[in-house]
Formats: sequence, structure tokens, C-alpha cells
Amino acid sequence: MWKEKDNKLTRTFKFKDFSEAFAFMTRVALLAEKQEHHPDWSNAYNKVTIALSSHDEGDIVTAKDRKLAKAIDKLR
Repeated sequence: MWKEKDNKLTRTFKFKDFSEAFAFMTRVALLAEKQEHHPDWSNAYNKVTIALSSHDEGDIVTAKDRKLAKAIDKLR
């Protein structure tokens, strides 16, 4: 579930292993590129943490972030 805190939408996804986590990141990267809206994220072994905010709108959560979050959820 996405949480909104400190002007960011954040969520951590957990996978079976590093390969699954990395494959998910690849799918998210392609999706983000299509939407021209890129996440801040990190990966540690089987976990991917994503933070979304609109830098061009003053680092706040906007409709672009909610749209990308919804699309990311569909990848899972």
C-alpha cells in the first residue's frame, strides 16, 4: 500500500529474490519512461522502495505521481 508522507508517495515491494526485484525495477523503468515521470528508488536484495513526487511542481505529490503509482501496482 502506498503511503503519503513528507510530500512523497512511498511503497516498499518485496520479492522472492534479487532477480525478481531487478526484473520489477526494469518494468517500472520502462513504464516511468513512457509517462516521462521518474521515481526515486532503492534496491536491497529482494526489496525495492519507491518514492514519488513531482519535482517540477515543487516536490509535492500530484496527479502524475498517483497515476504512476497506480500503473506500478498493476505490474505487481
